[in-house]
Amino acid sequence: MTDAMPSVYRRLRELTQARLALGTSGSSLATSEWLAFQYDWARARDAVYYALDFDDLAARIEGLGLETVRVASAAPSREVYLRRPDLGRQLSDESAERLGQSAPTKPDVAVVVADGLSGWAVDQNAAPLIEALRERAGRGGWRLGSIVLVSQGRVAVGDPIGALLGARLTLLLIGERPGLSAADSLGAYLTYEPCSGRTDAERNCVSNIREGGQPPASAADTIGYIIDRAFAAGQTGVALKDETALLQHE
Repeated sequence: MTDAMPSVYRRLRELTQARLALGTSGSSLATSEWLAFQYDWARARDAVYYALDFDDLAARIEGLGLETVRVASAAPSREVYLRRPDLGRQLSDESAERLGQSAPTKPDVAVVVADGLSGWAVDQNAAPLIEALRERAGRGGWRLGSIVLVSQGRVAVGDPIGALLGARLTLLLIGERPGLSAADSLGAYLTYEPCSGRTDAERNCVSNIREGGQPPASAADTIGYIIDRAFAAGQTGVALKDETALLQHE
């Protein structure tokens, strides 16, 4: 039983949301642990199918004084999106045509928001992060373009969007795959000189953006640091390291 758990394990449980040192009853999990597992599993599944209200998200972002643009991936439904990851990486023909017909705004940073595998994460964290990024952009001297909102999108969909906008760098915010510890985690992917065909090795990622992980305000500082470094180095990806933790100890 949990009461018989050594104090060192109880201390570990206080430090992490990971499922460790689970209480038992005989040779089985304690009822409380089994119910907690079922609850977390249900939250993870619900996050995947969460229908993000893009109209509400657009209104909150526009309330910050930023413009938004709505587009969609080539996946026509959630079911297709889950079965065909490749379609989530492409813009629909209509969306590509719409962005292509508009004059490139050539922002320094094209911010793209996709629902990904947790619309809940986007709903909770995208607007606060964008607000913090707007302030960080002023300090960094780089210009944000209109915020592009993509339904049924995956990480690579930011590449053609950034190319069509003529952006120096794409910052794609996306709901990460939910787990049993967190169903509301937002990921940020940065790609210098975006174009179709970029690989994951050419991106940097800031993960676990949420109040229970890296809060949006803190994440904005990390992202801003990577953007500054990317512009100075002319690249993102495995050659560009996040050294913010080292700077904090200097």
